[in-house]
Amino acid sequence: MSERFILHADMDAFYASIEQRDHPELRGLPVIVGATSARGVVAAASYEARAYGVRSAMPGFRARELCKDGVFLPSNMTLYAEVSAQVHEVFESFTPDIEPISLDEAFLDVTGSVGLFGGPEALARELKKRVKDATQLTVSVGVGPSKLVAKIACTLSKPDGLNVVQPDRVRELLDPLPVRRLWGVGPILARSLSGLGIETIGALANFDYDALRRALGDRAESLQRLARGEDERPVESNRDPKSIGEENTFERDVLEREEVSAALTAHADVVARRLRAGGYGGRTVTLKIKLAVARGRRVPRGGNDTDEPDYPLLTRSRTLPKPTDDASLIRRTALSLWDAAGIGEKVRLLGISVSNLVSSDEDGEQLELFAKTPERRELGAALDRIRERFGNEAIGPAVSRQDKLTPSLRKKPGDG
Repeated sequence: MSERFILHADMDAFYASIEQRDHPELRGLPVIVGATSARGVVAAASYEARAYGVRSAMPGFRARELCKDGVFLPSNMTLYAEVSAQVHEVFESFTPDIEPISLDEAFLDVTGSVGLFGGPEALARELKKRVKDATQLTVSVGVGPSKLVAKIACTLSKPDGLNVVQPDRVRELLDPLPVRRLWGVGPILARSLSGLGIETIGALANFDYDALRRALGDRAESLQRLARGEDERPVESNRDPKSIGEENTFERDVLEREEVSAALTAHADVVARRLRAGGYGGRTVTLKIKLAVARGRRVPRGGNDTDEPDYPLLTRSRTLPKPTDDASLIRRTALSLWDAAGIGEKVRLLGISVSNLVSSDEDGEQLELFAKTPERRELGAALDRIRERFGNEAIGPAVSRQDKLTPSLRKKPGDG
């Protein structure tokens, strides 16, 4: 089998770096994107802010405690998406096999390209140069024989790093790292492994397989393979989304049904628009609920920081008889799930997602699954045309805006 080269590229503090690039007065300052409201979440932190312990996904109140002199900026997703497209165009000059993970990172299978550049390291250096030339931003790059190794190599080399891991160095890279670095190892599984005396990836790789299987069941084999760096997953350049959703955090905790209904109406409208834009319909509607009162502390992946509150997360799902992209039906289903859940305490976050997706472009009897009245089809299409011409805020459902929600910060399937 020929040698495989997978490259993981991750832009450095992407959103914050764009703001510092475009606003020279911010260079050298601790810039924090997002978290501009009390309930906001950090979308990106410059390396100056990270020196204070601020990092992405951290609650805004905690970021302000850690970095009192931080410059907090609202997100500008339109700008970030434009720069992301520039970066993606650079990636395409190296290979068509690109798997975007988010606006700021992607996997590239460069197996067929390394010979054109004189090897994997030369290719990676040229990619970094072209990204810098095109955007004036830095990107960290990891290259390895698998997605797992490339991802970890990239993470360990940030910022502005380059780390090429040859197959014979995989164990040297992985063995000393904590098991939380592995995909699929969350805090609960990490505690189970710790109970077996397994703290590092190397310890997991060398652990007696029979004993591991008795403790973990069917997960044992795949976990041990990953610990040994054995990861055959391909770079999927044409991945279809598994679900399309929207979620937001309230500025203040809510429980009143009217406020919940307003939020779910707005979310259903966004989800339906993304479904139509992507050419999908979905059968399973899932309601996501995050309660307002924390139950303990959360341990971030690969870290020891335990001072973030852990808010209980509940999900409720219902599968419809036919796929839909109808906001009204999605909203009714989500509200019904809320009523059935009988939530008796305030919540800080609500979200809706639709999964079990099928393409609305498929011919044959599949088209019948999307049958609805001409009026409803025309309404959805008309709303989409208005937003395309005048912007997403030009028209939408009539819901109360008195309790604003913190915005979603990732570009999602179906977004323009």
